[in-house]
Parts: sequence; structure tokens; C-alpha cells
Amino acid sequence: MNVIDLFAGAGGMSTGFEQAGFKVLLANEYIPQIAETYQYNHKQTKVLIGDIRDVTIEEMKREIGDCKIDVVTGGPPCQGFSMSGKRIRNTSEFIDDPRNYLFKEFYKVVKGFSPKYFVMENVEGLLTMKNGLIFETIYHAFMELGYFMDYGVLDAKGYGVPQSRKRLIILGCKEKKIYLPDETHGKSKELKPLVTIQDAISDLNFLESGEGKECMEYRFGPKSQYQQTRRKNTPNLYNHVVTKHSKLAIERMKLVKPGENRNNLPEEHQTKSVHSGAYGRMEWDKCATTITTRFDTPSVGRVIHPELNRTITVREAARLQSFDDDYQFLGTRSSQGIQVGNAVPPLLAQAIGNIIMAAEYDDVEKNQQELVPSLD
Repeated sequence: MNVIDLFAGAGGMSTGFEQAGFKVLLANEYIPQIAETYQYNHKQTKVLIGDIRDVTIEEMKREIGDCKIDVVTGGPPCQGFSMSGKRIRNTSEFIDDPRNYLFKEFYKVVKGFSPKYFVMENVEGLLTMKNGLIFETIYHAFMELGYFMDYGVLDAKGYGVPQSRKRLIILGCKEKKIYLPDETHGKSKELKPLVTIQDAISDLNFLESGEGKECMEYRFGPKSQYQQTRRKNTPNLYNHVVTKHSKLAIERMKLVKPGENRNNLPEEHQTKSVHSGAYGRMEWDKCATTITTRFDTPSVGRVIHPELNRTITVREAARLQSFDDDYQFLGTRSSQGIQVGNAVPPLLAQAIGNIIMAAEYDDVEKNQQELVPSLD
């Protein structure tokens, strides 16, 4: 089954869908340095770099030739979403509002290719923007295109990702309503145990402030099944470089115990950070909180290593996002942080892809049964 991935970023959604058995034919990413990372890791995918508004459906069709598109995925940024205070019953009024142009482009591609399935991901806050009117209008727009939909806020930790990261997922199908995947990991006996920070990165526990290289050898063997799986495709360790912290930052980090943050610092070390969890230290036996784009800066949240006096590296953040270790992030360290912090966790995307694949194969089996001549 073939996929177009819009607003693709570094490729988390594409990676998960490929792991579920899909072929991503075409992707679009606005920022060249991020697109470079995508292309490096998805060599078989055609990447259109630039503003999606400058790409027509006809150009996309020329790029993929005669191939049929089965799924369109993407997470149009919601910053521009707008709507008047009153209810808008004509969805075209919302779609044509220039402030909603990013959603309009996603909608344009779904309408232009009419795939059997689409997956739209976004922040959970989209459900309540403008008292729910924006989500209601988006939902109605896809209904008018003939899609049956399920939607919900999925937490990545429920799908084997060692991180609590909640995202709104809208899953549409042309022929019937299919449902978002149930959680596979949790605290109940029926589910697999949650994957912890220790499960994810304890084998990388050997660098101090300012140490590391973009490419190096592993120093320790894998200590968990999760680590073994992430390492399976590469003999090398990439992007494991620690930010060089100031003496003051290191002094503060030394004072913070696992689970603590700036509130536990002595008065002389109190900071003016607006982040309530600033100088927060991770805990080995828990999942990470949501990985953001500046995880190399201790003042932005709970990003201090559980044991060492440093923040986590790009590779450790990628592990907490469920990227395999052969997935290399290119560009400046700042760009790498944006790429990892904004990504859809591949294991979450794979769970969604598996649901679509299961629905498709179920349809094939039913169709085959209907083609078998009756013996009656």
C-alpha cells in the first residue's frame, strides 16, 4: 500500500508506516535541513522540499506516475487555525480562510488523491480550540469527502514508546469506520509493562558534559530487549554528543535528585525559567515526559539524565521517541533537536499503520471468500 506523507519532518510517521509494511512514495517538508535528514533515511521516497502551497496535485501525480495512493498522512501545524466566534455551517468558509492554509493543503491532497485512508495527527488542544468549533468543522469537512472517522488522543507510552506523549489522531476510511489501535502497554495485567527510561537508554550511560561524537562505537552491550531492537541494524552509534554545559549549570544539576526539579534547588540557585519543570531530573524506572525541541537545555524541563550531570543527547532523545539507532539526524545540533522533538514516535505510527493494514487484509479476505463459488 502506498503513502503520501505531508509535513513529514524528520520522518517519524513515515518510518512507522514503513515498519507496518507500507511504501512511502512521496513526502513534503518545508525546511531544507530537516528534509535532508528525511531523504538520507528514506532513500526510496521522493521528497518535495519547500512550501506545500507551491506544489500542485498535478505535480504530485507526475512524481508518483501511475501509482495509486492508498493513504495520506500528515500533521498540519495548528498555529494558524482560526474561526469566527459564531458557528460556521459552510466548511468551505473555514477551508478558504487564509489563516487555515496549512490544513487547507492537507485537505487539498486528501481530496485530490481520494485515498481509501487518511491519518491526521495534531496537538490534543485542537479538540477544544474555539470551544470545539474548529475540530467540528475539520471533522465535517472530511465527512463531506465521504470518510468514516474515528478519533482520539493517543499517549505514545501505551504503544511501547518510553515517553508520555499525547497526540490527537483522526483516522478516516472511505468504506467503513475503522478504530484507532488499543493500547498494548500499561499497568494492567492484560498489557505489556511500560517501557522505562532505563529500558531505553541505560546502555548509553557513559558520557559527561561536552563529550561524544556524531559517530562512535557502543561501549556497552544492550541491557534490554528495547535496546537490542533499536541497535539491530547498525554497528555504530550516531548523534550521541553531550552539550557542553556551564560550570553553574553543572553545579545546579548536581543538586537535583531523580524526580526533583528547580523547586528543590537552594534559594541561591533558583532560576527565572518560565518552565515549571526546569532543571528536572529523569527517573530510571519511569517513562520520560514529552520530549521537546530543546532537550539539551536543563532550564526547559525534565531533561537531565537520571544519573549523570548533563542533559540527554540527540541519540538518547531519539531512543525515547522510538527511533532505531541507524536513523541518523543531520544538520546542526539545534536542527537535530527540532527534528527529534517534533517527530511522531515511529512505534505509535506503526500501531496506526498496523490497524489500517489489518483492515485492508480483512477486506481482501472477505472479497476472496465472496468470489469462491457456492457449493449449494
